[in-house]
Amino acid sequence: MANVRLSTIRGTGVAASCCSHLLEAAGFRVCLAESQRPQRPRIPAILVSEAAQALLRDVYGRTDLFSGLFHIDCRIVAWEPGSPPVTLPHQAVVSSEEALLELLRPTSGEIAPADVADWTVYTSRPLPSFVEQHRFGSRTASLVAVDLRDSGPPACWIEALECGWLFLIPNSPVSGWLVSIGSPHDVLLAESRLIADRIDVSGEAGTPFAAYPAIADPLCAPGWLACGAAALSFDPLCGDGTGNAVREAILASAVIRAAVAGGNVDRLLSHYCARLTAGFARHLELCRGFYISANCGLWWEQEIAGLDEGIAWCRQANGPGNVFHYRLNGFELQPI
Repeated sequence: MANVRLSTIRGTGVAASCCSHLLEAAGFRVCLAESQRPQRPRIPAILVSEAAQALLRDVYGRTDLFSGLFHIDCRIVAWEPGSPPVTLPHQAVVSSEEALLELLRPTSGEIAPADVADWTVYTSRPLPSFVEQHRFGSRTASLVAVDLRDSGPPACWIEALECGWLFLIPNSPVSGWLVSIGSPHDVLLAESRLIADRIDVSGEAGTPFAAYPAIADPLCAPGWLACGAAALSFDPLCGDGTGNAVREAILASAVIRAAVAGGNVDRLLSHYCARLTAGFARHLELCRGFYISANCGLWWEQEIAGLDEGIAWCRQANGPGNVFHYRLNGFELQPI
């Protein structure tokens, strides 16, 4: 690139780190800017799927990126009412959000705002004042530390109940974190037939946080893009939030590079918006299938209605026909 171009990355999450790394590798000068809002508390335990690990190894060119982290081999699920637990293969590692971000933290970049950037990538809020957030559901989640009563297999555990569901994520053979979605952990554990007998609560529940899917509208405009949590929020059941953040960062950085190289900005942004919206729609449809199979009461019906609303919104936003103008070849966009 003959002239060094300037991009600002607003935020400090996985998407921010990946965008920064990819743009710097392409010759951009990257300015790192903290969010203007107080940061939410970091999540103490997240699952990084095998697919997300592979993406991050490709982005950073490091095969050892996840060595030493606690490994999960399977997922044990009691989902449909009255059904026995089912064991499914699930390769993942467990990390705290803070530890994961430390692994991915940019080694360069200016820690200061830039007012004359060619492009700004928002990976945390606030977004530009005219951007709306469409929320599809009302569920929240909270986490509490637990001790495991027996070591058992290196598995995560999921259980659907009348007023929500539980997600047990071990981070060692003897300890872990319990995620409660829909109701407080004590309410859900009182109904539990799978998870309650396996744990002892050892801490206080954290502040509830949003667990409903949401999307920013618009997702981009000339000179800026929303990416990561600023663009899309996913249900923790099947969101693979880390993997989605990496995929969005790869696409966002590819769009910026193509635009700076002389590509059609409107066409590139249309493709970016369509790709993110289509991915969000697939997530909603996947969630809907799971929520319908677990449906055992009013709480589930209300959340299914929110998912239906979101699926309809995505169909209207993307419209009929093929709206994709490019494909990714590695980390570069090529016209279709």
